[in-house]
Amino acid sequence: MTRERTVLAVVCAATLLTLADYTAPAVVLPTLAAELHATATAQVWVLNGITFGLAVLLLPAGSVADDYGRRRVFVGGVAGLSLAMAASALAPTAWVFVGARVVQGVAGAAVLAAGLGLVADAFPPGPHRIRAAATWGSMIGLGIAVGPLLAVAGGHVGDWRTFYWGAAVVGLVLAVASRPVLRESRAERPRPIDWPGVVLLGAALAALLVGATNGRTGWLRTATVLPIVLALVLFGLFTLRETRTGRPMIDLTLFRRPPFLLATLGALATGVAVIGPMTFLPTALQRGNGWTAAHTAVLAFVWAFTSFLVGLAARRMRTTEHGGLELGAGFLLSAVGSVLALVTVGHAWGWMLPGMAVAGIGAGLINATLPRLAVGTVPPDRGAMGSGANNTARYVGSALGVAVTASLAPARPGEALVVGIVLGLVAALALTPLTARARVLVPA
Repeated sequence: MTRERTVLAVVCAATLLTLADYTAPAVVLPTLAAELHATATAQVWVLNGITFGLAVLLLPAGSVADDYGRRRVFVGGVAGLSLAMAASALAPTAWVFVGARVVQGVAGAAVLAAGLGLVADAFPPGPHRIRAAATWGSMIGLGIAVGPLLAVAGGHVGDWRTFYWGAAVVGLVLAVASRPVLRESRAERPRPIDWPGVVLLGAALAALLVGATNGRTGWLRTATVLPIVLALVLFGLFTLRETRTGRPMIDLTLFRRPPFLLATLGALATGVAVIGPMTFLPTALQRGNGWTAAHTAVLAFVWAFTSFLVGLAARRMRTTEHGGLELGAGFLLSAVGSVLALVTVGHAWGWMLPGMAVAGIGAGLINATLPRLAVGTVPPDRGAMGSGANNTARYVGSALGVAVTASLAPARPGEALVVGIVLGLVAALALTPLTARARVLVPA
């Protein structure tokens, strides 16, 4: 095996591990919550802890890797991920587990941000680099698909902690093996890190998630309204900071481009309306229908793996210049699939498979379109910033989607699906005017 392929194999394995960890708790949450005596609020944070870490650190992680060395950041991220997963396996309480999940998100951001840079450095420009990057990207979808299955498999061998012990060992092996394989690389012109922006963004997201999670006890209560208001103030300060600093985390002038705005809002809507409800659905199915973790893991796998396959196939499809048609079709198919799943939710679990597959087709179309829009609608020297903003918006939306779905549908799977259907249709309608503007302004 050539050095290039070895680098690709190591980076892809770490990426797959990161995303498998991302989705694993979704199907074992009822069992995990019972053992750790997790409150309803803590259960939402169990799902959202890693998402929060990813959302806050994805943008600055790329700058850190470019400045301090991609190999160093990648190896540190994999090692940190391994240690945090071991902490999850040892967690005596729910909030210790949540803290470990946040660290996993921070470490995962380092793995994802530095990993693609290492792949790009290992392969020469041209078709080989494009294929390598596509292979790396496919690991994200595959990791999301296999995470629930691995969690259930671990439960059959031992209990829910088994997955984390096994994943921690795999991560430790990868961290040790990757250092001599990878070559250190840095950007020719490193970007300084906007640490005040990182702090403001993190605090704003934390306040927003606290408010959205507290919504389950009443949306007009002080415990809900106050954090949301604080989040709005912090987001305003973050915006002010980004407009005044010479090296912003995100150049806000990019949002004047309708295609870029479409890509970012589309990613946010995907997290809220598609990923969030689907992440919470396995928990609702186990509580409301009494289905096993294995049943819900299969359903989650069908949705995620269909999305993964469609995303791969969509790379060869002829696409519209602005991507509006693909996004609209994706949201519509996600809603249709959720409707099909909704009408069969009271039957045997296998009846839901077609609906989950249709929803997966919709998610695959969306996932294939958003990265192209995020990178293709910004200047060439802003491609990493465009990708970082898109991924950040997706993870922020995912965290909000889980919190809102858990608040509006705490126990019934039908209600969780209805939330996804309504949010998906609202997202499609809200993005339609922006799609029309993007059609005019993107050159032919």
